[in-house]
Amino acid sequence: MKQFEISGYVYGKYWGGGSGAYPATKISGSNLTKLLRKAKEMLSNGSLDSGMGYESLLGAYLSIKTEDTITLKGREFVNTDYDDKFIGRLTRKEKNFLIGVSYNQ
Repeated sequence: MKQFEISGYVYGKYWGGGSGAYPATKISGSNLTKLLRKAKEMLSNGSLDSGMGYESLLGAYLSIKTEDTITLKGREFVNTDYDDKFIGRLTRKEKNFLIGVSYNQ
């Protein structure tokens, strides 16, 4: 059985000027394609932001955790893997900023 959890950081324009990053809302489920579609929709409508309150969101750096669970002889074994993905319209400088934010947390 595969389970996915998407977390990360959104990047957006602050009210009154400036821009920056804030943690993204975590979403999880068993279908990665649907989760990525949902993350893109949430970026578009502003709900991917977990509470900062931006004037507008420009993009996000997402960390995708994949857990694949199998059962052998009555015992469960879990393999965990991580991947990352950018969504939205971000410049190279903004992408590098988000990577730095994620590594410093």
